[in-house]
Amino acid sequence: MTLALVLPSSVVGTAAPAPTPIAVSEVRVNARGAADGSHLVSAADGAGRMLDLDVYSAAMDSVITVKVLRAPDGSVPTPVLYLLNGANGGLDASSWFDQTDIADFFADTQISLVIPMGGRASYFTDWRTDDPVLGRQRWATFLTGELPVIIDSAIRGNGSNAIGGISMAATSVFQLALAAPGLYRAIGSYSGCARTSDPVGHAFVSAVVARWAGNAVNMWGPPGDPEWNATDPYLHADQLRGTAIYVSAGTGVPGALDTLDGPGIAGDTAKLQAQLTTGVVIEALSARCAVALRDRLAALRIPATFNLRPVGTHSWGYWQQDLHDSWPLFEHALH
Repeated sequence: MTLALVLPSSVVGTAAPAPTPIAVSEVRVNARGAADGSHLVSAADGAGRMLDLDVYSAAMDSVITVKVLRAPDGSVPTPVLYLLNGANGGLDASSWFDQTDIADFFADTQISLVIPMGGRASYFTDWRTDDPVLGRQRWATFLTGELPVIIDSAIRGNGSNAIGGISMAATSVFQLALAAPGLYRAIGSYSGCARTSDPVGHAFVSAVVARWAGNAVNMWGPPGDPEWNATDPYLHADQLRGTAIYVSAGTGVPGALDTLDGPGIAGDTAKLQAQLTTGVVIEALSARCAVALRDRLAALRIPATFNLRPVGTHSWGYWQQDLHDSWPLFEHALH
């Protein structure tokens, strides 16, 4: 007589199923609305692990598009890294999603990336009054009070957050951290200017807003208004104590990425010319601001990592590298 030996599957050693990102159907079911009525309108699969969300903001009474790079394993709660675009709000294919290698760089990393689209020239803050051209801007409320509730429920965020931003948004990341203490464990500020209320900072902010036909008076009032001081991260840097901070900037001196075959240029001479003119000036100003912030934080004995590159213009190739370089700081803070 032959005896059949039956072994438990665990003994046989069947391979565990490979982790998969959270499914769109689960996102729709899981998503909870914010207390003010903000809610998920729609969710759809994007390229690869990308997820395209439409989120209604009650504060702005409008629907905001949000790009999400889902974590590889959608079955477990996961940290969230918010990445903010620059002065044009990520339009015209000028966003973290379009211009960097985030999908490849974070391919095997258990983290979800959230990239809000829009907010052109808004400084991602709450404006005092609606602007005739830019409309209603209540981005600080959206990013700190409305969106996190929806994101954490929809994609299983675990409440451990960080935020990074380029150019205009490199100022905003500090302001958002000050507006919502404890929301972000780490900040990444790439090629921006934290000081906004001194004459140079005021002129810089006003010029950015005016570039898109907006009026900064509608944001924080006229020059000398107390709100400019109230929202200046440089003046309130002491409140950043306990938050991991990474700041980077080049000098404006062209470097290895400022060539016709450099990232984002693809042989376009007009793009390269802009990078070597406007991009040089803006980055030189960013470097000046970074040095001032470094000295301010040092005087307050607040630890921070500063990457002041000897070369580099105001451009995506350097920001991609900055994100790579700052990731260890983010990773340590988020876990």
